[in-house]
Amino acid sequence: MIEITPDIIVNDSDIQLSFIRAAGPGGQNVNKVATAVQLRFDAKASPAIDAQMLARLRTIAGKKLTRNGVLVLTANRFRTQGENRRDAVGRLTDLLKQAAVKPVFRVKTRPSRSAKEKRLTTKKIQSDRKKTRGRVSRED
Repeated sequence: MIEITPDIIVNDSDIQLSFIRAAGPGGQNVNKVATAVQLRFDAKASPAIDAQMLARLRTIAGKKLTRNGVLVLTANRFRTQGENRRDAVGRLTDLLKQAAVKPVFRVKTRPSRSAKEKRLTTKKIQSDRKKTRGRVSRED
């Protein structure tokens, strides 16, 4: 079980791990051993994720989330299966934690009358200050 927040817990049975061959460093070992991990998580069918969290996950995950609501992560940074497995699960946890955060609702406010007046008086003062600047004629 993976605990995202105290309220959201993802079961291990919801996550499918498959091992594939990875490119990159490792010599001939790369050709023989499947060390890269492909993690699949069906976010749409998961009971831990509600509709709002799924919508936020769509924007965060981007192309990693399929149209069917399956999140696909590939981890091949490391040379061993174990480290790549931990990396993939960690990235899944980070994505779900980001999606679990509800955006703060912003209440529109208007400036008060005194704030408007203060802004206008400072603009007038600045305008008067700049009016005195300019070219100096020979007659002055």
